[in-house]
Amino acid sequence: MSRFGKLIAGLTFRTSTPSFEVGDEVPAFVTGRGDDGLLVRVGDTVLELPDADPSLLDAQVQIEVESFDERIHRGTARVVDVLEEAE
Repeated sequence: MSRFGKLIAGLTFRTSTPSFEVGDEVPAFVTGRGDDGLLVRVGDTVLELPDADPSLLDAQVQIEVESFDERIHRGTARVVDVLEEAE
């Protein structure tokens, strides 16, 4: 393998629209409110938290993805744990 090949081996680019699978658990910040509840934004991907406690706005939470549409980068999730309370 060339030096350049070694340099870029394993290099990946981050996307502004990450995808998720049902059952994925990820840490995230609750960033806003939507019509159906609180919202988590990961880049341009939006996950709705329909049953989340409104006091979690601005908190860091562990979420589990319940549904995800990769075509429009939207889905739903539920809060598994509160990692850091909102200030």
